[in-house]
Amino acid sequence: MSHDYQQLANELSGKLAEFRKEIPDTMKGFGQMSRAAHSDGALDNKTKELIALAIGIASRCQGCLAFHAKALVELGCTRVQFMEMLQVAVYMGGGPSLMTAAEALLAYEGFGGERAA
Repeated sequence: MSHDYQQLANELSGKLAEFRKEIPDTMKGFGQMSRAAHSDGALDNKTKELIALAIGIASRCQGCLAFHAKALVELGCTRVQFMEMLQVAVYMGGGPSLMTAAEALLAYEGFGGERAA
């Protein structure tokens, strides 16, 4: 399965905008939860995004791959950091996570993340 993760993120963003209009209380609550989860604490935001993407891989969530890969590129995640996160995700999720990890790498590279040397 091949995805244009930039296009997927854009398409999903449009639908999420519809949700903000049609189910505003739910989206407001989700937004508050997201801000709380990403607030400064013992873990920095990049580490939290790496965790979120690992969970997205284990859950096989294509939208999660797009949004969290994009965030990681914007946060300056290196390929080495990204690959170590993929190791943990595959370790925890087995074969299905291995396939989704490969898709996550496509998303990371598609948003401008480092490519293999």
